[in-house]
Amino acid sequence: MTVPSDHAADPARLSASEAARRIAEGSLTSEALVRACLARIEEREPLIRAWAAIDPDDAIERARAADAATPAGPLHGVPFGVKDIFDTAELPTGYGSPLYEGHQPERDSGAVAALREAGALVLGKTVTTEFAFRTPGPTRNPHQPEHTPGGSSSGSAAAVADGMVPIALGSQTGGSTIRPGAFCGIFAFKPTYGFVNSDGVHPLATALDTVGWFARSIEDLALVGAVLSTTQSAALDAPAQPLRIGVVRTPEWGRVSPAGQRAIEETAAAITAAGGQVSDLDLPSECDGLGDAWDVIVAAGAASAFATEYRDSSDGLSPALRELIEAGHALGAAERSEAESLALHCRAAVSETFAQVDAFLTPSAPGEAPAGIATTGDPLCNRVWTLLRLPCVALPAGTGEGGLPVGVQLVGRHGGDQSLLELASAVADLLPGPAFPGDGGA
Repeated sequence: MTVPSDHAADPARLSASEAARRIAEGSLTSEALVRACLARIEEREPLIRAWAAIDPDDAIERARAADAATPAGPLHGVPFGVKDIFDTAELPTGYGSPLYEGHQPERDSGAVAALREAGALVLGKTVTTEFAFRTPGPTRNPHQPEHTPGGSSSGSAAAVADGMVPIALGSQTGGSTIRPGAFCGIFAFKPTYGFVNSDGVHPLATALDTVGWFARSIEDLALVGAVLSTTQSAALDAPAQPLRIGVVRTPEWGRVSPAGQRAIEETAAAITAAGGQVSDLDLPSECDGLGDAWDVIVAAGAASAFATEYRDSSDGLSPALRELIEAGHALGAAERSEAESLALHCRAAVSETFAQVDAFLTPSAPGEAPAGIATTGDPLCNRVWTLLRLPCVALPAGTGEGGLPVGVQLVGRHGGDQSLLELASAVADLLPGPAFPGDGGA
């Protein structure tokens, strides 16, 4: 599902795939696309505040250079946003922390370097919560700015949703890609853990940290995936028929809003009406403890990742991050071992359930984005899948009672990233798709 064709006159509304096609055939220049994105940023950034660092003049110069060169990669001339925990050699990387204000890395992170090799242009750095944990930055939801865009990849999700850039990098340790994708009403993808290079991305908990990305079409998710991962292809084949989907409500179902629950039921009904096989599926009972195990593993990871900052500059860390680090310090070896053992056991147990279904259908967030920007929402619908290291994709599924986006999540088997995107493309065709802010919205 792509951006509606009636918006094609505005390059800022193009999908990355369509923009790349037009640049390659000569009907669109990279400079025109970049200027359209910058115009949207100039118009909306005072309200949305999605960007941590941006150099418009440099972006235009790079676009001109791309126009003067022979297209050599699948994203030639297409701009992208970069969550500000990814190192970039040309723009500062502050990790959402005052401790690193103005920090300038010497080289690009692995994911940024790969996208550049494919011809894409860094438009700017997008706002992240502090070190991709809980303390939010100033970014607002493009659909209703008095609500959170989600986090920790706040700026990336908001920028893509608002038409400021067609694609953007994020990351996920709990729910930091899928949840903001749901709250902002766009597509988001978290691949299988370890399948995408995370070199040059500031860690939070290395046992879980995963590079993710945002787009306004499944085709774009696949295109970025083909650049970042050797397991993915930009070509999306039709999935095997009928689709076999297991609805997994998890023990957190009672905490999902009526709008979130309705999105799951309506999506399941749409799949069934299209000839798919939908069944209710419960995870093995031992998986009920995975939420607590996630807490332990994140705390242990943070204690290691922020050892230097905690030792030398703890006053510059937020209370929430200090508390997490100290919780990690307080963990005993037995607690850590028990959490890691449960995760290992459940990864094996859950893998067996994919003999019955091709993917799980489950909430991507508890419902619509909460009011206010003091928090970024709850990762309760995401942390189990992150801990299981499975690929996940967020799909827009309409709006809730408050008029904000509501989404659903598809979860695939370990390593089944390509198959999951192909299935997601088929399911997305049954759903409303993304809505553009400003078209009757914010």
